[in-house]
Amino acid sequence: MTAGAPGVELRALTTQDVPALVRMEDELFGAGAWSARSLLEEIVGPGRWYVGAQDAAGTLVGYAGLWFDGEDVQVMTVGTDPAHQGRGVGRLLLTALLDHGRALGARAALLEVRVDNAPALHLYESAGFERLGLRRGYYQPENADAWTMRLDLRRDEGEAP
Repeated sequence: MTAGAPGVELRALTTQDVPALVRMEDELFGAGAWSARSLLEEIVGPGRWYVGAQDAAGTLVGYAGLWFDGEDVQVMTVGTDPAHQGRGVGRLLLTALLDHGRALGARAALLEVRVDNAPALHLYESAGFERLGLRRGYYQPENADAWTMRLDLRRDEGEAP
C-alpha cells in the first residue's frame, strides 16, 4: 500500500500496458486521446519516464509520465480511471513525477491542462504549480484552451531558481 492512495502501488509502465492505457485514454480524453502508437513511443522514448498505479488485484488504475529535456521536466500526462478518481491516485502519481524530476536535477516542472478540467487544476495548484498563460485551441480536435503551468522544483530545496 501507498500512503495517500490506500491499496494502490506504483510501478514502471511497460509496453505490455499499452492496451490498458488506450482504454483509459479513450475514456478520459475522448477524441483527444493518444493512440496506441503514441503511447508506445512515449513509454520507450528517450528522456521519458512513465509510472502506473495499480490496485491490489494488479489492475492499472492510473498512469503518468514526464519528459526531461536536460533542464526541466514536462508533465506529459496524468490520468486516473474514473472509478478511482478522488481517492488520491492522481496526487500519488504527480508526486512520483515531481520526485523523479528533482532526482534528475530538473529546475522546474511544466505542464498544460485544459481550462475546464477543474479537478486537475485543483491538483496542480495544490501541489504548488502556478499559471503562466493561456494557449488557445491547444487541445485538438476539440479546439479547447489550455493553461500552461510551472512549478519551481528547487525552491523547496533552498536553491536559486
